[in-house]
Amino acid sequence: MAGGTSSGKTTLANAVIHGISTLCPQDRVLIIEDTAEIQCEAENALIFRANADVDMLRLLRLSLRYRPDRILVGEVRGPEALALLKAWNTGHPGGVATIHANSAEAALIRLEQLIAEAGAVGMSPLIAEAVNLVVFMDKQRGKRRVREIIDVTGITTTGYSINKRDALCL
Repeated sequence: MAGGTSSGKTTLANAVIHGISTLCPQDRVLIIEDTAEIQCEAENALIFRANADVDMLRLLRLSLRYRPDRILVGEVRGPEALALLKAWNTGHPGGVATIHANSAEAALIRLEQLIAEAGAVGMSPLIAEAVNLVVFMDKQRGKRRVREIIDVTGITTTGYSINKRDALCL
């Protein structure tokens, strides 16, 4: 989920997480966040909270030891982006995260920037493999809405291969 501040990213993420918990009640859900915003009714859920002593990056690196089926991150905003994408690419389907960006495609570029903070560059293939869908939210005149949805299908020589969905048809 991508968007600006107060655009509804977490609200939509919570709705998606509710769907995951309902459709796949047997899944072990691991939630990593620094502020308690994610809501999850799954019976087999673990919640890790970052603080001044343990950051999101460390929690993501530790997360695989807890055998999660799904990894959910409250807000990706630093070098933990690389650890998250690596974790998603190790057989953890249906992960959810929020990120601040100006559009759905800009969210992919923002991920590249955050990964660069971890010292890695040229990670477009990793992003394209880990991220299947980007939903962009915005807030106009006090109303939150899904503005844009893209399917990420791979990479090309010029950038990401995407299919845009019409958000009005959802």
